[in-house]
Amino acid sequence: MCVHRPSCPASDSPEASVVTAHVVAAHPEQGWNLLCDGTVVFDDTGELLPDGRVVAPCRVPAGRLVMAA
Repeated sequence: MCVHRPSCPASDSPEASVVTAHVVAAHPEQGWNLLCDGTVVFDDTGELLPDGRVVAPCRVPAGRLVMAA
């Protein structure tokens, strides 16, 4: 799916955590982006990998959130 040069590694390769894939379809109104390696990234930091595996979102515990006055 990745057509730019140098091409990105597959989502399941060890280099995928180092090299950032490019956004090929952005849908901020729906809260997700499609990357050139076939990964769908959600605004809550969760991911759906091309092989169907799910990467859980990284959420900040409520006690660590700062509230505006």
